[in-house]
Amino acid sequence: MKKTLLSLNLFAALLLSGSSLRAADAAAPAATNAPAAATPAKADPSMEQRVADLEAYLNNLGRAADTATNNVKSNIGGAGPGHNAWQMTCTALVLFMTLPGLALFYGGLVRRKNVLSVLAQCFGIAGLVTILWWLFGYSMAFSKAGPDSTSSFIGSLKTFALLSGVDSNPNTDYSYWVSHNVYSMYQLMFAIITPALIIGAIAERMKYSAIMLFVALWMCLVYFPLAHMVWGIDGFMNGVWNANATIKAIDFAGGTVVHMSSGWSALILCMILGKRLGYGKEPMKPHSMVLCMVGTGMLWVGWYGFNAGSAVAADGIAANAFTTTTIATAVASFVWAMAEYVIKGKPSILGFCSGAVAGLVVITPACGFVNSNGSVIIGIAAGLIPFFACYKLKGWLGYDDALDTFGVHAVGGTLGAFLTGVLATADVNSNLNTNLKDIVGKTLWMEQLKAIGVTLTMAIVGTVIIAYIVKAVVGLRVDEEAENAGLDLVEHGEEGYHGAS
Repeated sequence: MKKTLLSLNLFAALLLSGSSLRAADAAAPAATNAPAAATPAKADPSMEQRVADLEAYLNNLGRAADTATNNVKSNIGGAGPGHNAWQMTCTALVLFMTLPGLALFYGGLVRRKNVLSVLAQCFGIAGLVTILWWLFGYSMAFSKAGPDSTSSFIGSLKTFALLSGVDSNPNTDYSYWVSHNVYSMYQLMFAIITPALIIGAIAERMKYSAIMLFVALWMCLVYFPLAHMVWGIDGFMNGVWNANATIKAIDFAGGTVVHMSSGWSALILCMILGKRLGYGKEPMKPHSMVLCMVGTGMLWVGWYGFNAGSAVAADGIAANAFTTTTIATAVASFVWAMAEYVIKGKPSILGFCSGAVAGLVVITPACGFVNSNGSVIIGIAAGLIPFFACYKLKGWLGYDDALDTFGVHAVGGTLGAFLTGVLATADVNSNLNTNLKDIVGKTLWMEQLKAIGVTLTMAIVGTVIIAYIVKAVVGLRVDEEAENAGLDLVEHGEEGYHGAS
């Protein structure tokens, strides 16, 4: 036994030497918030305790030093290298979804005179949201509301303002082994792509200044509060981790926070904005299905960071999310195109692309909670129901959702949030047993419906208020001459293409 422990100890020292060296320079352990003078000196860990810390790292559990009553220090300080590396990779992948993935996907679907406007909107949103995130957005979304809070709607404006205290040590509210600053940057990428999805519905006719002002207000009124409610450790709808949550809902990677919020807001905004000039009277076909397909592929690849990265660890839950994301997306892409084949006689590249994105959207809230069979069911539903919304519902209701943001993200996000409640199983994610054991597989779907209702209300009411504020301040639409000429030249002074088409 002694030789085994010595071997494990040597392995631990070699594997985590980088973390240990960093810990030697740290002012205090990440899990200790009390002043140094009030903290009694801790004993050196025994060999058994050091091995237990190694096991905690490998199994993504809290180290001994993370327990409030522990009186033994840990030799493993700071973040764990493997989990941190995975999370940084996922952060880059989620940014890749917006720049260039979504930019090219949307850019290919608009007319050639408006391609640069979409790219500029994606870049502008990335910069604007990052500034808001640094100022107060991250604090609003992911700090606790207060020491006496049991269930909250919004975090503190000041706790992490200017990213104060957001350093390379883990925030154990969200991860034992991922640096707090890395976690913050990961969540920033979600905050960037969510309002960028909205521009698909209002493409080719909204002022750039109006879009920037709308996004700034929408993030504060809709996104930051909703992210806190669903993912904040004391969130109003965080059923997994908040035992006192009023609505015990689940959302692994953003069905409500990202897709429902953006999709329903997109519908309301495009209705307030009005239809494009000539809509329904002249063809408005995508100018480049090549760009659209390339952008779709980038979205699919980046989405692994979006979904599997939401485990906030390189563990089995991430592996399950990776698997279910792949299956649901492939199934939905195939089913959407085959539905076109049956109805229209031809499977289009746009159908394959739309199906893939719909599959990604619908599996998002469920990916870490359902098994492979559940992901197949979700893929089939994602290939048929959003297809119906884009193919029939849009025409029946007559709204000009230029790039089908509502049909894919609102309908798909709502569908995914509901199916998550029906198909979730603790067999693939034991965290469902923490606070939800009595309702998983039984009445969880009812909690999902409540979360859907709250999200719909926030998105719709918030968008109406913000849209009319923006309309009063800077106006919403470009004038007719500018819309006919194209936003690229009028709004940005550039052209995406020169010469004959």
